[in-house]
Amino acid sequence: MNPHQLRAQTLANSPPIPLPGEPEEVCAEAHQTLTRLVDVMNNETTLLRAGRLLEASELAAPKAELAQKYVGLARAIQHNTKLLKENAPHLLVELQKHQSALATQMADTMRVLATAKSLSEEIVGDVAAKLGQVQKPKTYGGNGAAAAKVQSFQGVSINKTS
Repeated sequence: MNPHQLRAQTLANSPPIPLPGEPEEVCAEAHQTLTRLVDVMNNETTLLRAGRLLEASELAAPKAELAQKYVGLARAIQHNTKLLKENAPHLLVELQKHQSALATQMADTMRVLATAKSLSEEIVGDVAAKLGQVQKPKTYGGNGAAAAKVQSFQGVSINKTS
């Protein structure tokens, strides 16, 4: 059994999570939360593309809060899918459409982050290579011989595991 199947089985066997309100209200709140989450992620992606990393990092807390709220609502909805399919199937269809928007925005954000990571690694690597080059002396001492050898930097470490 793969991890996704195991997680689905665990979720199916866990005690049901009651809807925190009427189906229409819960779905409307999930829709609103999802819309706000997509907006925050879109702003974050825009800031990252513009190289405004500090401003983008300030969106981490509101993004995490919205994501946590949405996950809680989504779990309650998932546990009550049968009830919602019977009473308000149109609400489930709307939520699925908006989840597609979230998936699209997340993919876009991940591409921008991967590009930024790759670019920063390349810059650090170029700086490390430049600092590590042995410099040839350009001056001569009083006896006409080359001045003492200039020592180069001995390296920069880059962690590429994350």
